[in-house]
Amino acid sequence: MGTNGSTMLAPLRQGLPPIDPARVSSSASCSLPARFEAVRGARKFTKVTLGDWSLGDRFDDVALVVSELVTNALRHALPEESAHGIPDPPVRLHLMRWPGKLVCAVRDPSPESPGPFDGDGDGHGHVDESPFPDPTGTAESGRGLFLVDSFSDSWGWHPLAGALHGKVVWALFRLS
Repeated sequence: MGTNGSTMLAPLRQGLPPIDPARVSSSASCSLPARFEAVRGARKFTKVTLGDWSLGDRFDDVALVVSELVTNALRHALPEESAHGIPDPPVRLHLMRWPGKLVCAVRDPSPESPGPFDGDGDGHGHVDESPFPDPTGTAESGRGLFLVDSFSDSWGWHPLAGALHGKVVWALFRLS
């Protein structure tokens, strides 16, 4: 399911916050099928990877963010024909560990912004809470990016360039 190695992540890093790519200590990546069952697989991949990195104590927060990012990619970023499954999944989960930092990132084929931002256009996330469909918090959907914003230390997105199309949405966790 997953692959390791930092060289395959070079195009992905263009959308991450400024972290020295030469200092990456661990990375793992997996393709996700264009089915909502992929969210469970993403959580399992995250649990195994964090366990391998002795970061199992961070699983709950990281898994919640991974679940939200993958769900958003599957729900909002795939072309309609991909919703029924295709042999080469366009959604990919990346986990990268630097000294003191963990980044989870989801790559998808859509160039569109993942949701409401603070309007400064820098691609670094702070959710503008006013556009959420239900400010009372009783809706069953529409709170994913609010959760990402609440549980990660920072997050954002960046369009991809070159051979890769779409965007990457990332969340950063500081490790103590």
